[in-house]
Amino acid sequence: MTATAVPAGLLAGAFREAFRHHPTGVAVVTARDGAGAPVGLTASSVASVSLDPPALVVSFSHRASATTALLAADSFLVHLLEARNVELARRFATSGADRFGPDTHWTRLATGEPWLPDAPTALRCRPLARVPVGDATVVTAEVVGVRSSGREGRPLVHHDRDFHALGPALPAHS
Repeated sequence: MTATAVPAGLLAGAFREAFRHHPTGVAVVTARDGAGAPVGLTASSVASVSLDPPALVVSFSHRASATTALLAADSFLVHLLEARNVELARRFATSGADRFGPDTHWTRLATGEPWLPDAPTALRCRPLARVPVGDATVVTAEVVGVRSSGREGRPLVHHDRDFHALGPALPAHS
């Protein structure tokens, strides 16, 4: 296999194509806006950063309608999804969808964030840093609480512009 350099004018497209084929976990991030209304979006750019203190990083595209409110929030929830939550992932990924309408089972935590109890894990986060990078803002956040109903099913991943359930685990490495 021979690798070739990508011309600068084609770099953005090649970069998008490269990550299109890199599977990522799926999360829904929720918060309340300045008026207290619930906001949220589906995110596949979420990663753990530190165990002590517990921290994660999430990237918000400036094209997403919820981004302004999420960036202004003093706390938010990152709901880690599994395959049974695919419709929830699709709803929060669809522009113009009624994300908190009658088809979404949600409630508010005592702290005010919209919580999606159908997600097996929700991480309550407090932003530590917000760094604008191109057409997105990367947020590093301290995890200040975890709600877990326990994992029940197969992981949900985003790959090649669609959601997929992962199959059985590979055999253990000897």
